[in-house]
Order: sequence, then structure tokens, then C-alpha cells
Amino acid sequence: MTDPAAGVDPSEPSIARVYDYLLGGTDNHAVDRAVGDYFLRDLPGSVEIAFANRRALVRAVGAMADDGLRQFVDLGSGLPTADNVHQVAQRHRPGARVVYVDNDPVVLAHGRALLAADDRTAVVQADLRAPEGIRDHPEVVGLIDFEEPVGLVFSAVLHHLDDDERPADLVRWWADRVPSGSLVYISHFRSGGNEETRLAQQKLQDTLGRGRWRTDEEITALFGDLELLQPGLVNCPLWRPDPAPGEAGSGERELTVWERMISCGLARKP
Repeated sequence: MTDPAAGVDPSEPSIARVYDYLLGGTDNHAVDRAVGDYFLRDLPGSVEIAFANRRALVRAVGAMADDGLRQFVDLGSGLPTADNVHQVAQRHRPGARVVYVDNDPVVLAHGRALLAADDRTAVVQADLRAPEGIRDHPEVVGLIDFEEPVGLVFSAVLHHLDDDERPADLVRWWADRVPSGSLVYISHFRSGGNEETRLAQQKLQDTLGRGRWRTDEEITALFGDLELLQPGLVNCPLWRPDPAPGEAGSGERELTVWERMISCGLARKP
């Protein structure tokens, strides 16, 4: 049996596990909960960043599958939760294939346990900043045909790369290696130029050593020469929102300061 704790330092917080805690998951340690509790206690309402991001991801994957994509690579996937990428993709496009990539060994252990009976899905432990190793990984090559359009998912991960790690170059690297018709989804912390932004960014820098809120112009630049699809780069609740009355983005209420702090977009490779 795989030990989910293998290779994990319980004294160091993990981005994936903090996110899991904020979404109501249980695959986290006290040190992760301490970081999460700061946001829950001292920045009330900030957990909406995580929920707005997750809901937009579900809609985006559905849209990508409805557009005909049958294979996806989720880079920096985090821990399994409700409505994972493969579940959404396969609901819209039966037979869809998905590879999850994350550097956290807990993600690898829990993901493989969840997907043990699904031969169309794999979990790979790898560093996002080393794309060659991901692209050439046997499990990736075994599931993803890079001669056919691919859905690339960068959900709430590029803001954990500092400027000197060149996140735009990383997106370009992948975009250069997928064919025309491929789709690239990015969600990212959006700077509000306010005290809430400063406090949230400072907490992540102090505890995780990374976390960079970027402006609309900086986030848009991550897409490079890709064709940004409608509605463009917008706050996550406004990205093709479900029409249910009362839902954020349905036009019936204003977004909170926190919901405005996470934006996303979907682009196509011409």
C-alpha cells in the first residue's frame, strides 16, 4: 500500500494541501491548516478565491470538452476534490484522457488511489518548471497524443511562479508543442491594488515562499500569441457563468473584493 505521507515534511506547508483545506478537504496537516486559518480568520471572505477558481475550472473543462477535446494535461493539479478534471471531461466527452501533474507526493499517492481503476487517467509527480521531463514521461506519452489537440490546464498555479521563473515562457513552451486547435486555460491571482491584495500576497510569501498577484495586463501576457476566447480575461465568477439566479456572475449581485482577486481565460492555438 502506498503511504501518502512518504517524502512529506509535516513541518512545511504545501500549496496543494492549504488549498485542499480551504476547499473543505481533509488531506492536510496542522501546518497547512495554520496557513489556511489565517485566511479564514484574518481575511474573512478570502476563501471565495478558492471556490470561485474551482467553479470556473469546472466550467472551463466542460467547455473544452464540448469543443471537441478528448485529452487534457492538468499542470499543478493539486489534491483530488469534487468534480475533478477527469470527471468533468468524461461527463462531457466519454473516453476523455487526463494526466494530472503535481510536485507534492501526497497528490501522487491520493491521486493514484483514486484513479486505480481508470486506465484513461494518470497522475505524475513532477516539477512544473521542468516541462521536458513531464512531456517525455512514460505515463504522459502513454495517454496523450501530442499530434492531436490537447487541453492544457494551468489552474491557480502560475501565480506560484515568481517573475524570474518566467511563467510566460513556460506557457509558450507547452503551446509550441501542441497542435493547432489545442486550448490553454489559465486562472491566476489578480491584483486589486488594495490592502487585501497586499496582506494575502505577504502571507503566502512568508509561509510558502511564493505567491505573486499580477495585473490584468500581466496575466493576459501569459497567453502570448494564443487567441483569447470570449469573454476574454475576466474575474472567475464572470467566466461563462451558470445562469442560476443568485449565482455570482448571473448579474444579480456585485462580486466581493475577494472574487475580484482571481481571474481566468481560455485561449486557442490557431
